[in-house]
Amino acid sequence: MEDIDIARNTKLKDITEIAKKVGINDEEVEQYGKYKAKIDSKKISDRLKNKKDGKLILVTSINPTPLGEGKTTMAIGLADGLTRIGEKAILALREPSLGPVFGIKGGATGGGYAQVAPMEDINLHFTGDIHAITSANDLLAAMIDNHIYFGNELGFEKVTWKRCVDLNDRQLRKIETGLSGEKNIIQREDGFDISVASEIMAILCLSTDIKDLKRRIANIIVGYNKENEPITAHDLHAEGALTVLLKDAINPNLVQTLEHTPAIIHGGPFANIAHGCNSIIATKTAMKLADYTITEAGFGSDLGAEKFLDIKCRKANLKPDAVVCVATIRALKYHGGQAKEEVKQENLEALSNGLHNLNRHLDNLKNKFGLNVIVAINKFSTDTDAEIELLSFIGRIFR
Repeated sequence: MEDIDIARNTKLKDITEIAKKVGINDEEVEQYGKYKAKIDSKKISDRLKNKKDGKLILVTSINPTPLGEGKTTMAIGLADGLTRIGEKAILALREPSLGPVFGIKGGATGGGYAQVAPMEDINLHFTGDIHAITSANDLLAAMIDNHIYFGNELGFEKVTWKRCVDLNDRQLRKIETGLSGEKNIIQREDGFDISVASEIMAILCLSTDIKDLKRRIANIIVGYNKENEPITAHDLHAEGALTVLLKDAINPNLVQTLEHTPAIIHGGPFANIAHGCNSIIATKTAMKLADYTITEAGFGSDLGAEKFLDIKCRKANLKPDAVVCVATIRALKYHGGQAKEEVKQENLEALSNGLHNLNRHLDNLKNKFGLNVIVAINKFSTDTDAEIELLSFIGRIFR
């Protein structure tokens, strides 16, 4: 069956039941239908402030290929596996962006029987967080141009703040604005970023609460004057309005896996633009609620995991208790020199060569960062017995 058929044929539990399973009280839940909810992280953290944090497990991977390595699928499977053996586990993942969903990458809710649900809702508009970030970003852009229109008291000489849209629309990356011919409208070059690449998305995911979010927004540099001095969102008195737009978006979202393991999905900055992991609020809330929190960092460990460790962990005073590095035989063959179109064909030489990629990731995680590392092989039907045996043999040597 296709992923979507598996998801649609699974009977989900009411989200209030999932909340109770992980110890969230009724007054801490705001339902978005039967299977989605916002949770009040402040109430939860205040109630559980004296409770010891659970263990944190980071899921990362070798260098990603166009085929995808399945970090999210592996993270979901790991959380379901821990739940199956009686452990109290919870997922803390990023929200999908509409850009990749409608692009070559597709959705970001896992695959097969390791999915979070409701899959279609999560991959589309979900609870409106990315829409709120888009609106806040574009309100700030409008306030900049409005300020210039009404006299430019701050003396904008250069505007660096771009607009955004939650789609891969290449035509909007570089545009000319202010072409209406209206009096006081200044024509200038502008552009659109994808919403999850907005600085506001990164800020929201690094904020510890609504006050911290407002402070960070106030410090955004939006342009420069003739003396090349920075102009901030605070100079425009914009932080209050933007924070109001994000008052619901700052609260994490609660859903479930197909096996009814609780999943907190919140925030989604790109790893090649920002730090590539879900919000600090979501992760720390999850660690209070469960004995094991499984989270994920985008791209390979040399990008996403390092940003997770260098940025998120430093800001939030976190350290993973274990790291799972995901690899696939087809990706190892790709890194070993086999063409993308041929990776489904057996090639032991390319597989052996590709293991150098995996070993470098393991060396960085284990010896540079001093972390406990586990390799997880995401198996596909095209993997041959000979390839699996070779990988297992080499794995035993390097253990």
